[in-house]
Amino acid sequence: MSQRAALDPPRTRRERMLAPALTIGGLGAATVALHVRDPHVGGSWGVCPTALMGFACPGCGGLRAVNDLTHLDLAAAASSNLAFVVAAPFLVVGLALWALGRWRGRPLLRVPAAAVQPVAFTALVLLLVFSVLRNLPAGSWLAP
Repeated sequence: MSQRAALDPPRTRRERMLAPALTIGGLGAATVALHVRDPHVGGSWGVCPTALMGFACPGCGGLRAVNDLTHLDLAAAASSNLAFVVAAPFLVVGLALWALGRWRGRPLLRVPAAAVQPVAFTALVLLLVFSVLRNLPAGSWLAP
């Protein structure tokens, strides 16, 4: 048992589930909003500041990708933002493990602290490479 767990009083299931429920509920509401209000229509969700500067960041096309996924169009979603489409299943599984662990009162998956930094660094490097590639002529197929 960790020192933190020994110091914290036992929490009720309701208290444990508050953060996952709010997070998943908020993401669900945003997904419904993106399904209803099409981000493919110019200006429907505002203007992307990086697009105004003339380059595509790793998030560019993410709203369109979510909209395409809600319409079950995987090819269009991948065309909008391939990085998001690849990451989405991992995000969903991560949220599910978090919520289920909170429901049961114990984490389902313990990630070794030594693994967190290399995984985070690798993800950041991959996003940087993705960003650079989608802004070069050779990687224009990755652009939103």
